[in-house]
Amino acid sequence: MTSPYRYLEEIATADVAFEAWGTTTEEAFLAAADATLNTMVEEIGTVAPLERRVFSLAADSLDLLLLELLQELVYHKDADRLLLRVRDLRIEETGSGYRLHADAYGETIDPGKHPLLADVKAVTLHRLSVEKTLSGWCAVVVLDV
Repeated sequence: MTSPYRYLEEIATADVAFEAWGTTTEEAFLAAADATLNTMVEEIGTVAPLERRVFSLAADSLDLLLLELLQELVYHKDADRLLLRVRDLRIEETGSGYRLHADAYGETIDPGKHPLLADVKAVTLHRLSVEKTLSGWCAVVVLDV
């Protein structure tokens, strides 16, 4: 099975850029979350669902909502040494923007179990986008590593 994301070498040479997609905004956000985790660890399947975190986030636009979600993953990696994989996600439109509810599961970083690739420092606003396409939704993200 191919991943619903690909890395974009031509966008950012010092950072990591990727494009993630899905038939729904939720699928595109899940793919972007997996791509972010896969930037940090070699194999995302090695991250066991031992701890749970629940996120409720809000933003004025879908691209800023995606930024909030991915920043949450980076925050928990830095603050708690916790690698998280988003398993369930719901996005709803509000009168003033969007709200997201997500369940993420993961475990503490263990370099023996999780070969680390890059230390993601932040999600940038550079080229950040979430757009409707003919086949669904596509997000472009640049990570500061």
